[in-house]
Amino acid sequence: METIWKRPDGSIVACTEKIKVLRENLEELRQMAQDAFEDALLMECDENQIRAVFQDLITGLENPYQQDR
Repeated sequence: METIWKRPDGSIVACTEKIKVLRENLEELRQMAQDAFEDALLMECDENQIRAVFQDLITGLENPYQQDR
């Protein structure tokens, strides 16, 4: 299923090039996460803990473009 990207105001991001970059970035991120996940499993880490750590990492990402409110 293809992601429909939206702006903060709810309008749809329709630029083909922007969508292409977003898709490529997500695929790179997915592959890197998959590799790290498999490495952790091979090192006998708990699958649920790995997933929790990955979720914490994503939740902790900071928006450097956020304007002060």
